Amino acid sequence: MTELPGQPADILLASYTCQRCRRFSEHPARVADLSIVLGRPEQTGDVLIFGGHYMHCGQPMEKAGSELRRLSAPLSTEAADHDALDVYLSTRVLRCACGFQMELPE
Repeated sequence: MTELPGQPADILLASYTCQRCRRFSEHPARVADLSIVLGRPEQTGDVLIFGGHYMHCGQPMEKAGSELRRLSAPLSTEAADHDALDVYLSTRVLRCACGFQMELPE
């Protein structure tokens, strides 16, 4: 992380390399966003989240559509009960230029 001339003190230049594709990237980022990412107890190494943008391979992921997912569960654990509770969840699909994609609830 490097300070950027002419930028507020809370904006730094963040540099990193994607572990999957080995692509190097750098871009301005707010110190608050960096502290959230670096302070996570579990680092997945796949997706970084900066200020609401999901990044993979050093680039913001693009919205590639929406999906409606149906989740179903039985109302009871009794064998004779065949009624199910259905929940519908609207998601947005995000895709990276490398082909990686993920779905997030809307």
